[in-house]
Amino acid sequence: MDEFYPQADVIRVVLDNLKTHKPAALSVTFTPAEALRILKKLEFHYTPKHGSWLNMVEIEWSVYSRSLPKYIPNDDMLVTDVLALTDERNSRHATIDWQFCTDDARIKLKQLYTSILK
Repeated sequence: MDEFYPQADVIRVVLDNLKTHKPAALSVTFTPAEALRILKKLEFHYTPKHGSWLNMVEIEWSVYSRSLPKYIPNDDMLVTDVLALTDERNSRHATIDWQFCTDDARIKLKQLYTSILK
């Protein structure tokens, strides 16, 4: 935070909605005073548990982690392998079959849609 964004008034942090991502986690690494100083600059935004773009990113990472060799000896080979896999997936027009639709979201996340449903 201090190194890359020293002039920022607020840093917005987008996280998936897991219980592991809590502001209190800062106190594990930093002193209480430092954790509080950092926390005052952070603004957390949690994505929905279901149906978020972050879920799609995680699915795509999973494809890459399962498709790439388990051991890649250097950065050049990593770049080569990732680009080859990306080209192959793009040439096949690979997509994510996302099945969580708006109607399902309104049922599952009804507490977030109260103004729409009234």
